[in-house]
Amino acid sequence: MSRLKIQKLSIPVVAAVMLWLKTYIVYKTSFDIKIENIMQELILFINPLSFLLFAFGIAFFFNSEKIRNRYVMATSFILGFILYANIAFYRFFTDFITLPVLFQTSNFADLGDSALTEIHWYDIIYFVDVIILAVFMKYKRKVEEFVPVKKMHQRAYFLVAFALLFLNIGLAETERPQLLTRTFDREMLVKNLGTYNYHLYDVFLQSKSSAQRAMADGSELVDIDNYVRANYVKPNEDMFGIAENRNLIVVSLESVQSFVLNNDVYGEEVTPFLNSFIKDSYYFDNFYHQTGQGKTSDSEFLLENSLYPLNRGAVFFTHSGNEYDSMAENLSKKGYYTSTMHANNKSFWNRDIMYQALGYDYYYSATDYEITPDISVGWGMKDIPFFEQSVEMMKEMQKPFYTKMITLTNHHPFRLDEEDKFIDEYDSKSGTLNRYFQTVRYTDEAVKAFIQKLKDEGLYDNSIIVMYGDHYGISENHNEAMAQYLGKEVTPFVSVQLQRVPFIVHIPGVTDQGKGKTISKVGGQIDLKPTLLHLLGVDTKSSIQFGEDLFSDDHRDFAVFRDGSFITKDYVYTDNTCYSKETEQPVEGSLCEPYKEKARVELDYSDKIIYGDLLRFYESRDYRGNLMEQQQ
Repeated sequence: MSRLKIQKLSIPVVAAVMLWLKTYIVYKTSFDIKIENIMQELILFINPLSFLLFAFGIAFFFNSEKIRNRYVMATSFILGFILYANIAFYRFFTDFITLPVLFQTSNFADLGDSALTEIHWYDIIYFVDVIILAVFMKYKRKVEEFVPVKKMHQRAYFLVAFALLFLNIGLAETERPQLLTRTFDREMLVKNLGTYNYHLYDVFLQSKSSAQRAMADGSELVDIDNYVRANYVKPNEDMFGIAENRNLIVVSLESVQSFVLNNDVYGEEVTPFLNSFIKDSYYFDNFYHQTGQGKTSDSEFLLENSLYPLNRGAVFFTHSGNEYDSMAENLSKKGYYTSTMHANNKSFWNRDIMYQALGYDYYYSATDYEITPDISVGWGMKDIPFFEQSVEMMKEMQKPFYTKMITLTNHHPFRLDEEDKFIDEYDSKSGTLNRYFQTVRYTDEAVKAFIQKLKDEGLYDNSIIVMYGDHYGISENHNEAMAQYLGKEVTPFVSVQLQRVPFIVHIPGVTDQGKGKTISKVGGQIDLKPTLLHLLGVDTKSSIQFGEDLFSDDHRDFAVFRDGSFITKDYVYTDNTCYSKETEQPVEGSLCEPYKEKARVELDYSDKIIYGDLLRFYESRDYRGNLMEQQQ
């Protein structure tokens, strides 16, 4: 390269262009961003550039070559690291990082093995531009003297950057009107705004949500309360109170999806015990998890409150100081001793703080269990000894009791000791999917031992045993391997169906001995609270909740995800496409239109309750006065 050509190259511009091209390559190779037309491809191509020109353009204000170069190198590395962090996060969660997730620092040490499996030695390639930039700086210093950029050139440079920004926003708004109101759809934001602008917008949203609580007042609850009351469904008379005064034992089945039930790997049943157990239970085969970035903690939040989790971060971290009308508090008023059992660090996912807000009497954490290396694997204590020790603690609990149990073994990256492998691995290109069947099989064996232990200790007959899957175990990143196992392509429609998780209600003396029933109503974790409380004889008519009793004759078949996708009796809406459940093919969008408003309203109302901490006003005189005034 000649001296003349090098003089025409400015280091900040070179750094911006290299990171721009790298970002676009990452979009196409590391993220599954769906492109529908040439305009969307153009937007995806240009969307990183305006931010990068601004970020690196600051270097033009430095009059020292050394300071300028240090700034450019630091900016290139930091932005490259942000991009790589999203790559690693996306590999498991198929999602992009939000600011609230970064605040969950107390989880980082416990993430351990799961995080490491998504980081590879060859990922150094994602920083090759930083290495090239360092070499270029060293070579450029030898052939060119440092000359500060003139103010006229600075103004021209930033004028170009502003023009690109407005072009990007204009094209994005044309392609996706009201884009900035679709905060629940992070892929849509990244596709149109770019990774870096998305993170800036995320900072704005975080600031906005922090201000919402300070600005909130009880009048905001009026419309929400009216909506909830208008959509309340009466419980089934035959089922209401059928398990009154029994112990309620709720088991969260870590990462268990419904596709493993009544299925096999090379002729070996994956869940032989659960397959027989659901015949002695009420089993809901169209039940969906509705978690967001909080995963297991989100499923707990849904269970306790019948409110939707947030689309950014985890409520357990961001709003653990809120007032809630939890299932635990409702049962405490009915004389129940309430607890949760999880053989992990007390502070993991901020549970020690959040459980106080939810009103539990006690949290049985790692310090309450005898945990030794020989009974631990992956994330902690194995499920079989966890259940065994937990039942011993249940024997000493005040009766009746409500306890929630969180299993651990079937957790990503799905590893087991040899003695705990009851079936062989599956054979596909995805080690994650291959191992998943083995850990699910272990969990099934653990549940079998648990039920027997309850019988042996005299706790079985006077209890109601509930099991539900907390969230998916196999993300969309493993669709190729899933297609091999299922024997069909994993289309967006099939992907939604894979979000089904088990929901099992076992009532000794009522459902056992083959008297169970499979119920095919469409529902989700939002329905857990009213369904279970009604079984125990607690009416939820005065509660602020968005779920409906799944046993009610008036229950509407509906489940909405945090990204705005939803399922009804006849349709699935996902990726801005309406699918017929009968044909599994796209149909006229107008068929899904009536449900879009319901999905939007419920997600919006739930967010307002959480961000504004509105339930603190629920019993207040001001709120009651506003409600009475509007009703008159």
